Amino acid sequence: MPWRKKIDLYLALIRWDRPAGWLLLLWPTLGALWVAADGFPGWHLLAVFVLGTILMRSAGCCINDVADREFDKHVKRTAGRPVTTGAVSVKEALVVGAVLALLAFALVLTTNAITIGLSGVALAITLAYPYAKRYVSMPQAVLGLAFGMGIPMAFAAVRGDLPPLAWLLTLGNLSWVLAYDTEYAMVDRDDDLRIGIKTSAITLGSWDVPVVMLFYLGFISIWALALDQYVPSPLFVLAMFVALLQVAWHFTLIRSRTREGCFKAFRLNHWLGFTVFVGIAASYFVR
Repeated sequence: MPWRKKIDLYLALIRWDRPAGWLLLLWPTLGALWVAADGFPGWHLLAVFVLGTILMRSAGCCINDVADREFDKHVKRTAGRPVTTGAVSVKEALVVGAVLALLAFALVLTTNAITIGLSGVALAITLAYPYAKRYVSMPQAVLGLAFGMGIPMAFAAVRGDLPPLAWLLTLGNLSWVLAYDTEYAMVDRDDDLRIGIKTSAITLGSWDVPVVMLFYLGFISIWALALDQYVPSPLFVLAMFVALLQVAWHFTLIRSRTREGCFKAFRLNHWLGFTVFVGIAASYFVR
């Protein structure tokens, strides 16, 4: 039936079959939520941030695909996206993205003024990111700002203010985004060079692998040190050690710079975020 085909196209548009994208946003946001609430944050805020994360990531996919539709035609990995092929029109994609963003905003309206204001900043950065790839040598940093906005929003929703800890965790998360999105950019490096897109993988050149490792270590170090007095538990220490082991595994995947290895490393990053979150949540649970 035509409507079933249309739904399938919309699901492809928002990457419904690739949950790794919204999981990368979710785990650090939930970690911040647990720290801000000093434990379980309650079902209301949990629902707001889980559903809001999924909705905003889906809306971001719509915006990104519209902005990049001409570039995506020339990239092996993205040539079959619905907007690029014309299966979904630009107008349709923008309408779907707007509806999803409005639904996410409706959830944020159940929190407080600071969180609502931060959601506007998050939306502005999300809209700017696709165009950063045309002008910024490290557009992954812009993505990192967008992906990290859930952290200060979590603190604002729980506490009504923004302590330095919120920004420190955001900085650490930025380092993580730079790590995994550079891996992602390494997959498309030859295509991006040909069409003139700017990415961190191109900017870093032969330094890509060691710098990605430094970004990972920056993330783990900042979160470990920042949360030392807030999550004083052997479980958190164990989780960070397991995260380090995953970083070592990522090195083995990307050191040869193959498309398959780099893409696999990117896709598996949500497990690293999940590990850190479990360490935080479990520490509060057994306290």
